[in-house]
Amino acid sequence: MEFLIQANEWLVANFGELGPLYAVGVLGVVLVALTLPIFLQRREDPLDKLKRQSPSGSGMGRKDKAEKKKLRYESGRADKLDKFSSFLEPQDEKEMSSARLKMLQAGYRSKSAVRTFHFAQFALGIGFLCLGLLYAIITSTTGEVETSQLILSVIIPGAVGYYLPKYWVERRLQSRQQEITNGFPDSLDMMLVCVEAGQSLEQSIIRVAKEIRAGYPALGEEYEMVSHEMKAGKEKIQVLRDMAERCGVPDVASFVTVLIQSTSFGTSIADALRVYASEMRDKRVLRAEEKANVLPTKLTLGTMMFTLPPLLIILIGPSIYEISETLQASNF
Repeated sequence: MEFLIQANEWLVANFGELGPLYAVGVLGVVLVALTLPIFLQRREDPLDKLKRQSPSGSGMGRKDKAEKKKLRYESGRADKLDKFSSFLEPQDEKEMSSARLKMLQAGYRSKSAVRTFHFAQFALGIGFLCLGLLYAIITSTTGEVETSQLILSVIIPGAVGYYLPKYWVERRLQSRQQEITNGFPDSLDMMLVCVEAGQSLEQSIIRVAKEIRAGYPALGEEYEMVSHEMKAGKEKIQVLRDMAERCGVPDVASFVTVLIQSTSFGTSIADALRVYASEMRDKRVLRAEEKANVLPTKLTLGTMMFTLPPLLIILIGPSIYEISETLQASNF
């Protein structure tokens, strides 16, 4: 008991009144760091061990099966977050599907994208929280700091680290959707040329995927995925709907609806593409005109902030200086 009292007095004398709280926080971080390797080491399931040692089948057959299984799952073995899937993934099916769709729209197609995203939030939140705690300890030793400032210096970095992956995914999603929106009219024109040249819709999509990749990689990846799914034998309507869902762009969703209706009613795909490509070109021109009309309003604010103050200083400054000089002379 005396040891704890002496330790408490030493912490208060060196780190201030919050010294014991800092010590408890550092001890908690150390304990978490010590327990993480234990959780990361996954023990072998006894049932798997018994199955491997069972006498059924020849030894050569078991060896071949083990080799095939190893070759098949070697690429996925590096994902060490599978054991924490219950902690890093939403357990609700609806939340999980929406999170996976958001990662797909941002361009992250791996199976473990949701787990990696939540792990990045957890790791960066804890890391920035530790940095904030270290900063609070250093500032408290150099001088007296208010308790509210210390708490904010710890909580704010942790919140920034937690929301940083979310901000990154949102920005990537917006930039990807903007890229798809900008390149979609050009891809429709290329697809119309291919269809009018006598190619089928599948062949034209493959051709457009190769040509559009240089200028718009995201759109090229979507078309390439559509072509691969069609080659694999997936239903065309479902493939197009999946593309619209992955892109999350209204123009692509409308285009998919036009193609589905054209396929269902047996109308000419070339006519549908010609009309919709013309509409997309007009829509792109309207978007450009909208940005051009907004530009003067944005420039007005910049003009007011950076042009008027220097102009007022140049015009009114000498008069104010002369008035001040006159007032000083009259006082004397």
